[in-house]
Amino acid sequence: MTRVQEWAGLGVMCLATLFVAADAFVLMLALPHVAVGVGADGIEQLWIADIYAIMLGSLLITMGGLGDRIGRRRLFLIGVAGFGVASVLAAYAVEPTMLIAARALLGMASAAAIPSTLGLIRTMFRDPKRMGLAFGIWASFYTVGAVLGLVIGGVLLANFWWGSVFLVNVPAVALVLIVGPLVLPKHREVEAGRPDWSSSLLSLGAILPTVWGVKEVSRDGWELLPIAALAVGVAFGTAFVRRQRKLTRPLLDLSLFRNRSFSIPLLAMFIQAVLTGTVMLLLMLDFQLVQGLTPLQAGLSLAPGLILSSLCAPVVGVLARRFRPAYLMACGEALVIVGMVLVFLGGNTNGTALFILGFALWSAGGSPLLAVGMTLMVGSAPPERAGAASSMPQVSAELGNGIGVAVVGSVAVALYHASMTDSLPPEVPADAAATAGQSIANAAETAATLPPDLAAVVFEHAREAFTGSLQAVTAFTAVALAGVILLIVARLRHVKPFGQEDSAGPEENAQATDAAGDPR
Repeated sequence: MTRVQEWAGLGVMCLATLFVAADAFVLMLALPHVAVGVGADGIEQLWIADIYAIMLGSLLITMGGLGDRIGRRRLFLIGVAGFGVASVLAAYAVEPTMLIAARALLGMASAAAIPSTLGLIRTMFRDPKRMGLAFGIWASFYTVGAVLGLVIGGVLLANFWWGSVFLVNVPAVALVLIVGPLVLPKHREVEAGRPDWSSSLLSLGAILPTVWGVKEVSRDGWELLPIAALAVGVAFGTAFVRRQRKLTRPLLDLSLFRNRSFSIPLLAMFIQAVLTGTVMLLLMLDFQLVQGLTPLQAGLSLAPGLILSSLCAPVVGVLARRFRPAYLMACGEALVIVGMVLVFLGGNTNGTALFILGFALWSAGGSPLLAVGMTLMVGSAPPERAGAASSMPQVSAELGNGIGVAVVGSVAVALYHASMTDSLPPEVPADAAATAGQSIANAAETAATLPPDLAAVVFEHAREAFTGSLQAVTAFTAVALAGVILLIVARLRHVKPFGQEDSAGPEENAQATDAAGDPR
């Protein structure tokens, strides 16, 4: 391929990434309108919101491995076409079941497209310098898509019917389908073998109930059905691992996890997803319930951070040519910690500006881990396994966010409840105190039913309790991320800047690192 074709192909994949990311974020604004449009009850609304992420997280490994076997360009185009069809079905859904099915198809299509784009970048950009820059640009478009999802979604909902937030994807899909075959390489790894449907089913059986179980636990606590789903996921996961160890050409090469350039960035991404995802959820609640912002205003408050992140990611790809990846990622995590400190301080001053600035810094600080870490991970995998390897960061992000809300979020709820139990004055009716002690949303609803003077007392205590829980989680996140910095520097400090390993790719550089660095 010529360099013009390489960058044109990257542009096509970035466009697809943009509308996939935008679709994931737009539903945050559109769900109330969508629910009214199709007449969805509370449970159906939860499925409309969750089924996309459940299907996406469950199928990433399967689709990544399938792309290695049948061709990444082919699977990418199939995924994009499916995304367009599902967008039309979602836009014109007339009842909840139809919309849930369309959202499930959107998740399946995204699972086909995203790992294929990362595998194609690995195939197209053999030079490690350009590969690092390409991954940085790709990451920036993911965050740009998040911003556009919030902004365009708000504009469309203000002027058109709810289905327009899905239908807007169709022109971009058509453009990708027209240009993609002209600029993307038709490439299939001949060593990858035929599709391994048994491993794919075991992977699906492991991840689908696990993702669903984690999400249910985060929402409803440790109920019997979610626990059973997690147990089923563990059983299928064990069977999947055993099968991969026996195969000469596994769907997911488990030996990758012994390579520090693969496992350390993946672990760091998982830890960051567990912690920062929960802080973001609490921050959005604070914006709306404490600061009094509308959902659109709360979403737009995240825009500066997402824009800054999108600008930083390509720059990090260039810097990775001169500075060691471990130190770039460590500096980024240090910036995330600074952002957490600002959010902590914002709780003391009830300051929206500090929250917005803190989120902006932590978003920018996350760019090195995403862009450089992704380059290390995909570059560490053999070419015939690049698709399956590139699915792992998204899988860890889905599970990390769910586990974070389930575990860290539960701690925040417990802290809030304990604070409310100890602080509410005795003149507050017992039933009102019990309801207000469950969550700040319940406190706001309860306060609306009380006399004005008592309502002010209840909500002021709820605000202080919620802010205290936010600060506790933020402080813990900052400390834990300091540990991530130490881990990254200790285990990856010997990896050279991209392009400074005698023309070897990142995978050869990683092998040299394992030989020269600490024993695994």
